[in-house]
Amino acid sequence: MKYREVARKLKALNCQELPRRAGGSHRKWFNPNTQQSSVLPDWGNRDLKVGTLRSALRQLGIDWDVFNKT
Repeated sequence: MKYREVARKLKALNCQELPRRAGGSHRKWFNPNTQQSSVLPDWGNRDLKVGTLRSALRQLGIDWDVFNKT
């Protein structure tokens, strides 16, 4: 799954992308429901690894099944 698809789903789940303070290929996300944050790589057209995505969702307090149904 590409970063844009993940970002669209996270926004639908009420998560917010925090403003970037510097350059780089990673973006920080915040879940206001759980008060938790995580970092996701933005590799453009390259797919994110499933383990990386699942780990970030776990850190945000989002269930994998809920994320896939969004």
